[in-house]
Amino acid sequence: AGLMLGLAASGNLVQSYSNILRNLFGLASGIILIMMIVKIITQSKGVKEALENPVVASVFPTLSMTVILLAGYLKPLSHEFALILWFIGIILHIILMVWFTKQFVMNYNIKKVFPSWFIVYVGIVVASVTAGAFEMQAIGKIIFYFGLTSYFILLPIVLKRVYVIKEIPEAALPTLVIISAPASLCLAGYLNSFTDRNMVMVYLLLIISQITYLAVLLMLPKLLKLKFYPSYSGFTFPLVISAISLKLTNGFLINTGNSMAFMKILVNIEEFIAISMVVYVLIRYMNFLL
Repeated sequence: AGLMLGLAASGNLVQSYSNILRNLFGLASGIILIMMIVKIITQSKGVKEALENPVVASVFPTLSMTVILLAGYLKPLSHEFALILWFIGIILHIILMVWFTKQFVMNYNIKKVFPSWFIVYVGIVVASVTAGAFEMQAIGKIIFYFGLTSYFILLPIVLKRVYVIKEIPEAALPTLVIISAPASLCLAGYLNSFTDRNMVMVYLLLIISQITYLAVLLMLPKLLKLKFYPSYSGFTFPLVISAISLKLTNGFLINTGNSMAFMKILVNIEEFIAISMVVYVLIRYMNFLL
């Protein structure tokens, strides 16, 4: 599911270069979505058991996030169907959020907290990123504020779990990369849902997103030495959304006369890292499944 989300987001990242390439990424994501739906229907007992694991349960909402993103791909074919799908993704995410809260927050245990908790509560901001495409900016704004509030509530809890409590199982270590995603997702959501942008908000989210991105980059060489785990999916979407948010910010700063020369180079570097990692994880997954 995480890889599927990374592929869908990668398509949006490369859209400015090639619409064909965008559609290839979207198609790959759609194929995985169909495979997942088939598995959920045919192996429902196994899926239910897997969701008892806090890491699996907290990563699972990447499914609804992907539905929200893929709705954008279908908009040129049918605006009405795409909009319905967009709302289905949001409703599904809210259902998963309520279920997760009941299962793991009501029975709180710091050792069951992982960076993937950000997916559950901040992940819905992907609707703010795509709200403009459906002229649903009002909903995008509400979701942005919910996601931003959730991020600042969760951040100290997750940082305490990672840096103070530690003891994260090896199979869950790739989820550490998710730390770089929430601020970038909120930044992209803010730029796409708000027409009257506050420069303080833009710069605040830009600084936080780039600091967390740099922290993750420093971890990455060590994490890539781990043997393959399905949690390798954590290497995809966080790096992609970091590149997307920086690209959107660069465009915004140019349009407002606040451009910085080095930003374009930084955007290209982050784009290259993101796409390389998504393709790498896709290949590792194919080898794993075969």
